[in-house]
Amino acid sequence: MAWSDEKLAELRQTFADSTGGDLQTPRFQQIAAKIFSEGGRRAAPYAGMPTLLDAPHRNVGIDRLGISDLDVALFGIPMDLGVTNRNGSRFGPRALRSIERVGPYNDALDCAPVYEMAVADIGDVPLQSRFDLAQSHADIQSFVAKIVSEGAIPMAVGGDHSISHPILKAVGADRPVGMIHIDAHCDTGGSYEGEKFHHGGPFRNAVLEGVLDPERTVQIGIRGAAKYIWEFSEMSGMTVIEAAEITESGIPDIIRRARDVIGNGPTYLSFDIDSLDPAFAPGTGTPEVGGLTTREAMAIIRGMKGANLVGGDVVEVAPAYDPTTNTAQNGAQMYFEILSLMQFSPFRK
Repeated sequence: MAWSDEKLAELRQTFADSTGGDLQTPRFQQIAAKIFSEGGRRAAPYAGMPTLLDAPHRNVGIDRLGISDLDVALFGIPMDLGVTNRNGSRFGPRALRSIERVGPYNDALDCAPVYEMAVADIGDVPLQSRFDLAQSHADIQSFVAKIVSEGAIPMAVGGDHSISHPILKAVGADRPVGMIHIDAHCDTGGSYEGEKFHHGGPFRNAVLEGVLDPERTVQIGIRGAAKYIWEFSEMSGMTVIEAAEITESGIPDIIRRARDVIGNGPTYLSFDIDSLDPAFAPGTGTPEVGGLTTREAMAIIRGMKGANLVGGDVVEVAPAYDPTTNTAQNGAQMYFEILSLMQFSPFRK
């Protein structure tokens, strides 16, 4: 039937006087009702104090954080004492907080996690020293243990990838967890120059300490000239999916394989921004060409909907190497995608 005055009149009757928060689709109206106030108003994304994903800020205590009402606690770890190449990811949390528009609606997963869960930015881990790597790791583990003890799911922004080890020690304290690890590097190397807790070895350390189950760990996007130092991954039972396989096998197959590995058990999700090709994320300490596109990374993360996630992180955003801010923008987007998954995690209280 051709366009007509009657169709125009019907559209005008429905939409002419409606605001941006007045929607006809029930599910969309349900979302809009949480975001828009009367008159179609919503908070300006560039106004107010910047927080991770524009979540409400929450002041926390020292001995007890006081977050037992939260589903998910967002926090920063501005520490990069474990890097082997370029430093600067200590500025990652600040960079992600400065990104003013990510979400609030996830079109693929049909959720608005900051509005449909109890989520807050609880600030940064109170690190006692800017010089002591071991002390920083102890501070991270203690802080995350408090989050876990109060029933919230921890979601960190690093910092270098060495932060994942103390986080895993906290979330895996009662039983080893599985892991979805999206990265250019396996990060299962040994001691370098007398230091084994650097960002190139957190997952070897976590396995050896009994907090990470290697047979329920999948590493996706791996590539680069350092492959020869990662034998621990496969010898321990981890599933390693190299970046080239993603093109050859296709995203649906990668998702299926990853879901088969992690099963239904408690699982951690760690996303290193250098998993993305430097075309999308040049602002990182150890860039590797031949990486994932943002579309591929988002599809893989979204394919984990329903996984039993107990925590997550985005690491290695070093904004000084990217004047375009694209690295921080893409890091914030991946952080939002992981937060969206938390809404569907069976672990969520």
